[in-house]
Amino acid sequence: MDFKEAAKLGSCLSKDYAEDLFRLLVTYESISSSEAASRLNIHIKTVQDLMEDLFSLQILEREEVYEGKRPYFRYHLKVNKITMEIELKSFSGKEKNKDTRLQLKIRERKNAGVRFTTSRSSDYISNVVIWTGEGRNRSERKINLSMPQGRFLFHLPFPTAEFGTVKDIMKKARIDETNMPEIIDIVDVMIEFGAIETL
Repeated sequence: MDFKEAAKLGSCLSKDYAEDLFRLLVTYESISSSEAASRLNIHIKTVQDLMEDLFSLQILEREEVYEGKRPYFRYHLKVNKITMEIELKSFSGKEKNKDTRLQLKIRERKNAGVRFTTSRSSDYISNVVIWTGEGRNRSERKINLSMPQGRFLFHLPFPTAEFGTVKDIMKKARIDETNMPEIIDIVDVMIEFGAIETL
């Protein structure tokens, strides 16, 4: 399952009444939201929302039935076991557009309202402070950097210098390619805040 589905499932399972609801779903052949709500002594909309979330996650099945002219859903378990598995490597930009990202030409943007704090040893940047907004709405965002990110930004071309590719800057800063995902991450953040410009 992807992260959004896992987060949705986690939210469902974290409800105070989730365990009791699952107990009802195991006990009853099928159950409606109103029946479950009355048993759990909570609002029907609360139960309905949880049932629908579990249906969308394919944990429950539902059947539309009629009581007079009024239709409603009855729910029953589709599975007897819930397993959550997330492939964390999918978050890595290591393989995604790798060559394109390494060839991106960048440099520091002039008058971007960014403060780079150099380490005591003066060979890498320890953090970056970015100001956003104007006037009273002006706010400060401080980003603490990993060592590879700090070395990378230390070698970032100045606004008046020629653009450099991410790959060349990494090479100049002696950063291993295994650190490429976190370098791309900080480059993307700096571009988003207007601190880095691209060619």
